[in-house]
Amino acid sequence: MKSTSTRYGTVAVTIHWASALLILALLVSGMRAGDMAVEASKTAVLSLHIPLGVSVLLLTLARLIWWRMADRKPPSIPMPRWQSLASRGVHLLLYVVILAMASSGIATVALSGAMPIIFGGSPGPLPDFHEFAPRAAHGIGARLMIALFLLHAGAALHHHFIKRDGMLARMWFGKA
Repeated sequence: MKSTSTRYGTVAVTIHWASALLILALLVSGMRAGDMAVEASKTAVLSLHIPLGVSVLLLTLARLIWWRMADRKPPSIPMPRWQSLASRGVHLLLYVVILAMASSGIATVALSGAMPIIFGGSPGPLPDFHEFAPRAAHGIGARLMIALFLLHAGAALHHHFIKRDGMLARMWFGKA
């Protein structure tokens, strides 16, 4: 369950990959909902998007608690200082953006009063979410998340296919 000196433990790996898949689903569903004109379809997508967002928030909080209270990350693989700094920066920004996205999403839904329409079947049109300030931050955060996600995945693939240093295998299930 816990990490070793050479690889991440099952709990960390599970949280990582579950979060990655959910974030991809959130980015797709969020962009899709933003482009929808048909009210019923948009409501259906948002009724999936919101619980997925809450799930990512809970997984992120669980990950932070796990690292703080129960486990230690394995030492970094040797790399140039600039890569190490970039890696730490991207990881930190991923946490910040995830928390900001959750906050802005919750604030947008709360301020708009859309929750009963999306989940309660209350009649009425969805509000124009763009009228609420947190919606702008949510949209900016989504684009920043895409950039960070691509940087993170690109670096992992670079280490796996070009450097062949075992970095990606450290964040996978099973033995190295």
